[in-house]
Amino acid sequence: MSANSTLSAAPAPDSTAPKHRRPGLLVRIIIGMALGIGLGFFMPEWFARLAATFNEIFSQFLGFLIPLIIIGFVTPAIADIGSKAGKMLLATALLAYAMTVMSGLLSYFTSAGLFPGLLSYLPAVNDDLTDEAASLAPYISVPIPELCNVMTALVLSFMLGLGMAYTNSCALKKGFDDLLEIVSKTINKVVIPLLPFYIFGIFLIMTVENKIGKVMSAFALVIVVIFVMSVVLLILQYSIAGVVAN
Repeated sequence: MSANSTLSAAPAPDSTAPKHRRPGLLVRIIIGMALGIGLGFFMPEWFARLAATFNEIFSQFLGFLIPLIIIGFVTPAIADIGSKAGKMLLATALLAYAMTVMSGLLSYFTSAGLFPGLLSYLPAVNDDLTDEAASLAPYISVPIPELCNVMTALVLSFMLGLGMAYTNSCALKKGFDDLLEIVSKTINKVVIPLLPFYIFGIFLIMTVENKIGKVMSAFALVIVVIFVMSVVLLILQYSIAGVVAN
């Protein structure tokens, strides 16, 4: 049998075969939490300080990136609405502000009414309130000041977005579309891949500092309350959106 006939007789690769998929972000975060708690029980202090150094630099970078995220995403979105952005933006801003105030009041009264009673059943948490144990310090700290604060970024995004919508500035719009692409790629290629390591460092440091039991007991209660409140707020917001749309 010739080599050509042998190749022709070989089965074709199955294109429908399942490909290896990378775990999702939530799974990687849970793995990071578990590894941080598990390794924190026997890792030396120098390793925890390395994790604290990474977390310090990464948190500085996140603080620097937040205003750019606002400007990069909000400005093109407002400009894409078009010349009617003014009226739509005013109505949306008023509704968003009202929902923000209502959500803040709901969170405050829920926290003031539930958490003191719930946390009183956790003596370890109450003991931790008076525990002033020193935290692990990073080896180095690299301050990365943000370009502007959040409110400045929001006001600037509204002004530029509305200005581009009314002046039809194609050149400026193209520039902010490119900024949106850069910020989006930075989030996808840098922030998201490193986020599980950041979570790993947080839980590793808490375990080394012997705070993990106290924090996790309160964390479980807070997560349950947050989940219930999120469901209530989503139902309320979608109901209001449905009424406004109709």
